[in-house]
Amino acid sequence: MSTIRVTVWNEYRHEKSNKEIAKLYPEGMHGAIAKHLRTQPGMEVRTATLDEPEHGLTEDVLATTDVLTWWGHAAHAEVQDEIVEKVRQRVWDGMGLIVLHSGHFSKIFKSLMGTSCDLKWREIGEKERLWVVEPGHPIVDGIGEFIEIEHTEMYGERFDIPQPDTQVFISWFPGGEVFRSGCCFHRGRGKIFYFRPGHETFPIYYHPDVLRVITNAVRWAAPGEGPVPVFGNAKPLEHV
Repeated sequence: MSTIRVTVWNEYRHEKSNKEIAKLYPEGMHGAIAKHLRTQPGMEVRTATLDEPEHGLTEDVLATTDVLTWWGHAAHAEVQDEIVEKVRQRVWDGMGLIVLHSGHFSKIFKSLMGTSCDLKWREIGEKERLWVVEPGHPIVDGIGEFIEIEHTEMYGERFDIPQPDTQVFISWFPGGEVFRSGCCFHRGRGKIFYFRPGHETFPIYYHPDVLRVITNAVRWAAPGEGPVPVFGNAKPLEHV
């Protein structure tokens, strides 16, 4: 695949309702992520938000998206079920999905995981250290032994998700909690990466290592060029 077509989706509510968050992310969190991805070779990037018609995820947009990134928090329930179903089908068909931070509670992530996706949390601006536990994985290309974020919201275990196909990061917080903060899954032909960092009140989507991981994850999750599976009643290839 010569060009990866990326759609950066964001609920885009906090930035419009909170002056401090708007000051931090004047173009929205989706704008900060998209701005970085547009500097990367081989990526064609657009954005979509909750309040656009069909949440910006029309049939045409989804059909021409190779990787979808997803950030949501306060308005998960407002995402239309029919749009969730369309996104899920596209993942099964091979579209990559990068779920960020509080997107763990999104309808699409919960539907693909089949669990509550619940967790512990605390918001007092603690430090986070994300340890790389799968150093040969392409998602951590160019990353050191760990990523350190000075201030963030804490997420702690138990994280109620299925066992990841590959665990890439585990986070530690000064309060004593740990968290599976970088998890890879396969669903149908699609690849999914959950990445924990990204609380709206901290400048996490300007952190160079966080942006590098998202970039690497987009490349990892992009659909490959292999054969398309064929299902249903099949004629034998040999004489039987």
